[in-house]
Amino acid sequence: MSNRFSRLAATLALPGLLILAQPAAAEINSHTLKFAAQNQKGHPQVQGMEKFAELVKEKSGGKITIKLFPGGTLGGDVQTLSALQGGTVEMSVMNAGLMSGVSKDFSLVDLPFMFQTPQQADAVMDGPFGTKLAESLPAKGVIGLGYWELGFRNLTNNRHPVAKADDIAGLKIRVLQSPVFIDLFTALGANPVPMPYPELYTALETGTVDGQENPYSNVVSAKMFEVQKYLTVTNHIYNPQIVIMSKKAWDKLNEDERKVIQDAAAEARDFQRKVSRSQSDEALAELKKAGMQVTELPAEEIAKLREKAKPVIEKHSAAANADMVKMLNDELTKAGSGKI
Repeated sequence: MSNRFSRLAATLALPGLLILAQPAAAEINSHTLKFAAQNQKGHPQVQGMEKFAELVKEKSGGKITIKLFPGGTLGGDVQTLSALQGGTVEMSVMNAGLMSGVSKDFSLVDLPFMFQTPQQADAVMDGPFGTKLAESLPAKGVIGLGYWELGFRNLTNNRHPVAKADDIAGLKIRVLQSPVFIDLFTALGANPVPMPYPELYTALETGTVDGQENPYSNVVSAKMFEVQKYLTVTNHIYNPQIVIMSKKAWDKLNEDERKVIQDAAAEARDFQRKVSRSQSDEALAELKKAGMQVTELPAEEIAKLREKAKPVIEKHSAAANADMVKMLNDELTKAGSGKI
């Protein structure tokens, strides 16, 4: 009898033991997070946001909702960054170089002619250099969640074709609200006009500025081809974008909820980069079809642009942390891009 009782007791105890052996269920609470950005629906940036929102919903069992605000509806990048630090907006994605306003070493990301391919940028931004940059952000009220891409920037204007480096001289060019961009276009002989992205189309339409510089996908999604005639392939700066979250919002999440956000950001990164790169050639073809006159600068003219840009690279490299500059150069060398 005692043996039968022991076997019965063990059988009755088994379900409880199995429950104890299983990992605890993730603790996910209900949250709604505002995610703001500058580009319009259909742009690869916004497609990445949509994918991220979908993944967060799936991974959180529908408990975390990402509410999207594309098209600059919550303000320009600088305003949005301030809102993240204040906790009134929870998330954004923007050109990584814009973070130089809160952490000066981010200005290194915008240095001209640093990358030749997107894959080189991926290697650098996903590696020790990009990680170290992100580590400087929490002290400034922001959490870095990884790097997406905007792509290579090219020049458009409505005054004349730019067929050589000297043709840029005298053009009023809208630039990002970033010291590197202002210094670069000053060095190229243009008159740079820093301006929030949501104001750009009207400025082009009214002639407040002659031109601007952005990846092809931006020119298409913002319909700049309606108010710009000439496009010059310069590939002067490659823009990684950084997905960021308000530290105030981050601190309200538990570890399980943070993992949902981090995992979704990583998956959305791979999706967003793929979409961005597949759409780049399509966007250029669309701009040609829309009637834009496209000029590809010959190698000797690109070399002249690089030469004009050298003082800008030297200035901003000297202002950054020397260890970060060394790390960047090491990572660029490993990626096959060469040093800045």
